[in-house]
Amino acid sequence: MRIVANENVTRTVIEELRRRGHDVLSVKESLRSEKDSVILARAQAEERLVVTHDKDFGELAFRFGLPATSGVILFRLSGSNPDADNDRILEVLEGRSDWGGHFSVVTDDRVRMRRLAA
Repeated sequence: MRIVANENVTRTVIEELRRRGHDVLSVKESLRSEKDSVILARAQAEERLVVTHDKDFGELAFRFGLPATSGVILFRLSGSNPDADNDRILEVLEGRSDWGGHFSVVTDDRVRMRRLAA
């Protein structure tokens, strides 16, 4: 899977995704302090799924209609157990392959997917 991991995605998750063979572009490493619109445009250009804890990507895709055909996943986890949150992120990412074309919200116990405009 080709992924853009936003600045708020932990190094633990990024390293584990890479260890499992995923192509992960880390915003912390390559796009530090860039605007979300720039990150989304890069994801679009490179056909990467955006993984974030930042609600702004949903606004960019829905309200402003910026293209996000590879998909955006917003993780809204409790934060009470960082190891459990990291495991949930990995489990959810690898548990599906239909992220493209959707804005998805993942909580501790649910995945909601909404189709993005083409």
